[in-house]
Amino acid sequence: MAASILDFRNTNSLWCSVLVETLARLGLRHVVVSPGSRSAPLTFAFARHPRIEAIPMLDERSAAFFALGLARQRRRPTALLCTSGTAAANFLPAVIEAHESGAPLLVFTADRPPELRACASGQAIDQQKLYGGYVNFYHELAVPEANLDLLRYARQTVMHAFARTLDPVAGPVHLNAPFRDPLPPVDDGLAEKLRPRIKAELFFSHVQAPHPPAKTGVVFDPPKGVRGLIIAGPAQPADPAAYCAAVGRLSATLGWPVLADGLSPLRHFPGRNLRPIANYNAILRSPALAARLKPEAILCLDGWPTSKQLRQWLTADAADVWLVAADADNHDALHGRTRHLRCPVVELTVARPAGRRAPASYARAWRRADQAASAALGRRLSIPSFPFEGKAAWMLSQHLPARTPLFIASSMPVRDVEFFWTPGGRRCQAFFNRGANGIDGTLSTALGVAQGNRPAVLLTGDLALLHDTNGFLLRPKLRGSLTVVLINNHGGGIFEMLPVAKFDPPFEEFFATPQEVDFAKLCSAYGVGHVLVRDWAHFRKLISALPAKGLRVLELRTDRKRDAVLRRELFAAGSQAAERAFAL
Repeated sequence: MAASILDFRNTNSLWCSVLVETLARLGLRHVVVSPGSRSAPLTFAFARHPRIEAIPMLDERSAAFFALGLARQRRRPTALLCTSGTAAANFLPAVIEAHESGAPLLVFTADRPPELRACASGQAIDQQKLYGGYVNFYHELAVPEANLDLLRYARQTVMHAFARTLDPVAGPVHLNAPFRDPLPPVDDGLAEKLRPRIKAELFFSHVQAPHPPAKTGVVFDPPKGVRGLIIAGPAQPADPAAYCAAVGRLSATLGWPVLADGLSPLRHFPGRNLRPIANYNAILRSPALAARLKPEAILCLDGWPTSKQLRQWLTADAADVWLVAADADNHDALHGRTRHLRCPVVELTVARPAGRRAPASYARAWRRADQAASAALGRRLSIPSFPFEGKAAWMLSQHLPARTPLFIASSMPVRDVEFFWTPGGRRCQAFFNRGANGIDGTLSTALGVAQGNRPAVLLTGDLALLHDTNGFLLRPKLRGSLTVVLINNHGGGIFEMLPVAKFDPPFEEFFATPQEVDFAKLCSAYGVGHVLVRDWAHFRKLISALPAKGLRVLELRTDRKRDAVLRRELFAAGSQAAERAFAL
């Protein structure tokens, strides 16, 4: 490759072209850039590189979540760049989420040089270790110099930083990058002197994409013949089909039934002879069934499901637990008798001595209860009725086009998916920000998932969408399609399900936080399409075929107080149907 890949116009441009060419050879393909003066040298370098797509984004918080969505969709590091000062602070929520959920982000924050810090120089804050323990690696780069030894240092440091976004576990890395003037690529007479000394092919000859870590499987040696349960928590594996096949093999070998969270691939991908239990929220509301179905051993995959009902049942049960997770973190929020198996789920195998399988009657009992509850819920949800927000998740599970990327917002949408999403073979790939469980950056992350992807869908509540309306600024940059299914219940519907709802005041004003936004006008202001859903037949038509490009909002208006009552009625109906299946 010719030496023109390096920019010798000045010291900063040469330094940054070394950084960016190194990243390109490592495999970086996307960088999200927010505007600013101090970051100009890196912005120029990213914008001019032919193998890296630089995407400008005005709002730093939205930009960071968009980059997070890209990293999650592409399963490879995405870079993020901003100027100095509080711009960098706006990256923090997305950095936290990337750390908690294992998404590879390479964060560059431009900074003033040391002599312009702590002296009332404008747009300068203390950016040292700004993100604390939420990054895999932090380093402040040297101030650029036209010095061959320092250019080698810059190359090797960014190689290490890129690797640390992936190994030993995926997560964010922070590089603070100070620059002196001149910031634009005006000639300084210094960098050009290095041109004869740098042969690009030799300088970058060893730079190549990192190899994936070697597989290290673990053998699970379960107790003999116990009533065991596999619980599959939220997971976003690179290969959902392979993940589901692996869980199917575990279930078949052990004879243990599988309870699958709504955010598990098992709800979305077909499995051979494996239909996961989805209606445990209703089943476990029956004290008799909760006692009858008590397990002696539990194999938990990736982490505990969202369901509070399930968590409380497991805490009271105090069974022996084996928790499977690839990283070294403690994923056991229930603090049970838990042993950790440190490996990806697809690499877990089971010892197979005779007599290990559970009694077949235990798995049959779970399937019987699940089928009865599912039929009861299905009958109730099939009746034409007023707009019930939980029905949106139920209909999406049956009518979305196959292989739709689906981003599910936190708070009530993620719970309605767990409660009402019917397992099937539509192979929808679920994405979510459940590392920190916040509503920050919901729209922007979904847009990152949609960028250059198949037509995608976001299921969100009104408050989560309003929390990130600057994400709409990405509309002109969107390559692909995103349909936002907006559940507008005029406030925080999840709080209606909590004990605090009984205390009003101050419940309505301080917890439900009602809003009266006209979403049609809001969408119009950003040039975004808006459709008010008339009825369920209209909704089905709108979601059965997704547009090839563009951004639209489908608004479904609901009554959160009425919906909270209906959820309880549906759970009761499912629980009673499961009890009748056992004549309890």
